[in-house]
Amino acid sequence: MKFPQAIPVRDLARQLQAKQLIGDDSLMATGINEIHKVEPGDIAFSDVKKYFEKTLNSAATVILLNEAAECPPGKAILVLDDPFEAYDALVRAHRPFEPLNTPVHHRAEIHPTAIIEPGVVIAANTRIGAHSHIQANTYIGEYCFIGEHVSIGPNSIIGSDAFYYKKQPDGSFKKWRSGGRVIIEDHVDIGAGCTINKGVSGDTIIGEGSKLDCQIHIGHGAVIGKNCLFAAQVGIGGKTIIEDNVVLYGQVGVIQAVRIGQGAVVLAGAGVSKSLEGGKTYFGAPADEFREKYKELAALRHLPELIRKSGK
Repeated sequence: MKFPQAIPVRDLARQLQAKQLIGDDSLMATGINEIHKVEPGDIAFSDVKKYFEKTLNSAATVILLNEAAECPPGKAILVLDDPFEAYDALVRAHRPFEPLNTPVHHRAEIHPTAIIEPGVVIAANTRIGAHSHIQANTYIGEYCFIGEHVSIGPNSIIGSDAFYYKKQPDGSFKKWRSGGRVIIEDHVDIGAGCTINKGVSGDTIIGEGSKLDCQIHIGHGAVIGKNCLFAAQVGIGGKTIIEDNVVLYGQVGVIQAVRIGQGAVVLAGAGVSKSLEGGKTYFGAPADEFREKYKELAALRHLPELIRKSGK
């Protein structure tokens, strides 16, 4: 999530009532992002000491921590009582919740050639490009960007809140404000009844030319490459990266925060529990290279016979 204009780190420290500012106090914060997507100028946070080093060594420029630490060159640390609350407050301040009271918000930008069928709801600050077709009863959430020649099937939900919660000391869960976007690039087709969550503070991206069947779920902050093909009931966990030209057949499940390499094919019903190299075909749960998996299954078929023989 980028700010409308850069914020001086000294102003940020005052705004968040930081107990201490360590490092370069002349820096400017240009946005806020999750640790796996931070860029120079971004704000990131950590409130668990074992993750401090990872956060400090990331591309982030401003780091919110709950205790003092050595600051790398070219960065600034703000020491706060509750970095999570500060981070969430920044998202809420710059992407405030704005309820809809009309089916199409007056700040939605819709190209004159786009087709918007009855029952479609379009939230504020969304852009829909030329020759795109949004079918009946679909919801397009705030800050979504939909490119040109995009087709979205009926009853789909684009830009729903991230499934992302902070566990509290009493065991309850506090919802983060989702300040990210969904970006759907040109020539993407999305089937009926799909759900694509926006990122917490980064973007969920569907790459140019990709095709999604019906009843597919894409989690928050996932990045789908160009010309990917997903069959029905595929589920992608949040923050996962899927490179170009990947094929996922029906009911493939992919956990959060893994990477599937370019040109990989995952056969129907597989469960992806770790990152997979590109250019190979995978099967099973947990998914593995399909030839090896078939050998394992063949060996298992002989297991009862081997047990009987060993018992003689």
